Amino acid sequence: MKKARIFVSLLLTAAMTFTMAAGVSAEEDAEGLKIAIVSTAAGVDDGSFIQNCYEGILSFIDSRGGIDTVNDIMEPTGDPAAALQAVEDIVADYDVIVTPGFQFAGITPIAQENPDKKFILVDAGATDADGNPIVVDNLYSMVFSEQEGGFLAGIAAAMTSQSGKVASVHGIAYESNVNYQWGFESGVNYANAHYGTEVEVVELPAYAGTDITGADVGGNYVGNFGDPATGKVLAEALIQEGVDVIFPAAGFSGTGVFTAVKEADGVCVIGCDADQYNDGANGDSNIVLTSVLKCMDLNVERQLNAVVDGTFQGENALLHADTDSINYVGGEHCQLSDEAIAAMDEALALLKDGTIVPAGNFNGYTPEEFPGL
Repeated sequence: MKKARIFVSLLLTAAMTFTMAAGVSAEEDAEGLKIAIVSTAAGVDDGSFIQNCYEGILSFIDSRGGIDTVNDIMEPTGDPAAALQAVEDIVADYDVIVTPGFQFAGITPIAQENPDKKFILVDAGATDADGNPIVVDNLYSMVFSEQEGGFLAGIAAAMTSQSGKVASVHGIAYESNVNYQWGFESGVNYANAHYGTEVEVVELPAYAGTDITGADVGGNYVGNFGDPATGKVLAEALIQEGVDVIFPAAGFSGTGVFTAVKEADGVCVIGCDADQYNDGANGDSNIVLTSVLKCMDLNVERQLNAVVDGTFQGENALLHADTDSINYVGGEHCQLSDEAIAAMDEALALLKDGTIVPAGNFNGYTPEEFPGL
């Protein structure tokens, strides 16, 4: 009997050790994860970027029968220092903290100081104090190949435009937004070369962007991700130039583009980051052709499941179409022609196998010259 008790005790000790090594305690697993998402002024129902991350959390919670909880911690300024302070203020109270946005790129020291917490950083890479990429065991950061999503939007725009003029609108010329811009231009050029379209991308010199190296990247930049009034003015100027399809990749500033398009005739938009069809309702019609997706919900949910099953590990991940992290909306929220959908599906397959590599801010290609064109 004594040997049996010792054996059982050893088994229990081993099980507890394994569970702790996996990163989730037995008590934590039984009670569920306490999750926080730190949002901006738009909150978790912004209809785009942050909402998509939040939906990934909700899907995870639902899949586990509701034993986990999530709180939205709103930091309204979007200022990086304030954003990081918001994380500092709550870190002791949660098991996992999800931080969507570039303003959280400096979160590394907080993660290092709290090794028992898990951090999921969306749309920014983890960096050290000098801005160099760094991997921390309890911090998973994900960035996306926006140029692939922009590429799909460019094809959709080119194959839908009746005026032969399309445009994209952006917030600030950070790498992610330039990727969207150049990917969009690449997609239009691809459609012109392969699908018989004759479409031009309209850019207004007064709104040209300057990237983080100081280079002029052209495009149409609001100068802010939270300025829908200027977004509306910019979109109205593009519509005056004859543009009839606009791809707004501009955060909350993009809501101004939606407003301008709703007030115009014969103009439509392509949603960005998340399914924006519901935001496109305009009386009995809808202005959204489709939306290109950075599948943040899918990847946030994947990482939360990794926390639970003990496979979570630090990484600076760059996610592409080949992991189903870039896609577009089909079905009833898609108003593209059958011809355009066929072209999109063909292009998506070529993105996944690497035949097409659209231009990005720093990948060495231009919208006029890239693999697969």
